[in-house]
Amino acid sequence: MIDALTRLPLRLALTGLHRLLRAFWFVRRPRTFGAHAVAVTARSTIVLVKLRYAPGWRLPGGGVKPGEDPRDAVLRELREEIGMTSHGEVQLVAQLEEAPDFRRDTSSLFIVRGVEYSPSWSLEVEEVTEARIDRLPPSLPAVSRRWLRTVRSYL
Repeated sequence: MIDALTRLPLRLALTGLHRLLRAFWFVRRPRTFGAHAVAVTARSTIVLVKLRYAPGWRLPGGGVKPGEDPRDAVLRELREEIGMTSHGEVQLVAQLEEAPDFRRDTSSLFIVRGVEYSPSWSLEVEEVTEARIDRLPPSLPAVSRRWLRTVRSYL
């Protein structure tokens, strides 16, 4: 794993890079596509990630590559971010128009059930945890809370 002496400089560098991207997005206002997962384990908990460049716990997910199906993108992101090793049903719950960081984003929101995972070191993800839907960490950003309200009736 990464030691404490490396963690802070890495976080600062990635946060700085993310801020540069936000400045670029402010000027360009790009159209982007994202795929995010409410990854549900066999213990009925959801998997959350803490990114190195953004505060708080978040739902795993990320960008959809050109020509990539959002379902394939969300499964790829789960493998990359939490080390997903297997899963059950994948259900598209919503497609939401968002405006994060000055982008125009269409986010596909999935529930992925029966997720098993084994986290490994990642440049992007600092930590992975599980939480019950009724006991979410206080540092969950507003967008993640909104997405969880959207899918709650499906859980």
